[in-house]
Amino acid sequence: MITYVVTNRTATITIDDEERRNPMSNAVMAEMTDAVERAAIDPGVGVVVITGAGIKAFSAGGDLSSGFVDAPLHDHQERRALADLFRAIRGNPKPVIARVNGVALGGGFGLAVVCDITIAVRGTKMGTPEIGVGLWPMMISAALLRSMPRKPMMDMMLTGRVITSDEAAAFGLVTRVVSSDQLDTEVDEVAEALLSRSPAALSLGKRSFYAIEDMDFETALDHLHTGLTAVALTEDAAEGVDAFIEGRDPQWKGR
Repeated sequence: MITYVVTNRTATITIDDEERRNPMSNAVMAEMTDAVERAAIDPGVGVVVITGAGIKAFSAGGDLSSGFVDAPLHDHQERRALADLFRAIRGNPKPVIARVNGVALGGGFGLAVVCDITIAVRGTKMGTPEIGVGLWPMMISAALLRSMPRKPMMDMMLTGRVITSDEAAAFGLVTRVVSSDQLDTEVDEVAEALLSRSPAALSLGKRSFYAIEDMDFETALDHLHTGLTAVALTEDAAEGVDAFIEGRDPQWKGR
């Protein structure tokens, strides 16, 4: 259902069902969560990339053919698979890049948005069409609400309107928009840049970034004050400052 490949310290997790536009069943999402958690503890991995097979779809969303509404109460616990995947991505100490190679709808849209960096092909269709089949984009709301204005988000959810990657970028949902022939180059360049940074600083910084998003201003400042001291205590910080003063490239230890 998915593939997991590590190349040049980058773990690429691919939803591998091109013919059906890479749908996300509960089983697929559970497998993806395992892969994200595997990358988190693999010392040979510094960056994670999530994508879909082929050139047409990142993911067209939930797999409605997998009995999604056959036993709603019985399947309640399994239905938390998407929430678990989102938590694994947010909690991963390593940067996670969404390589959006094609349509990203419903749960696939939420998956693209929840990643730390989202790189999409220009003109890609994205959105929340769930209302068209009598459903509502419940769990992805948590990701969207933290990345885009409320009014256009409600518009999309109520009407099922699909937007382009350029519109998504304007809303703050997509980080970078590139042509299809530049997608892999852009993803590789971003991954390379991340791999050149301190793993310790990336981990502590990512954790602090998400930790403060629901805090009031004063609480956030207190949290970040402690976070700054935590970063300053790392060996990477000492090495980074020494390398800067000495005019050389730092040798990161990740601690």
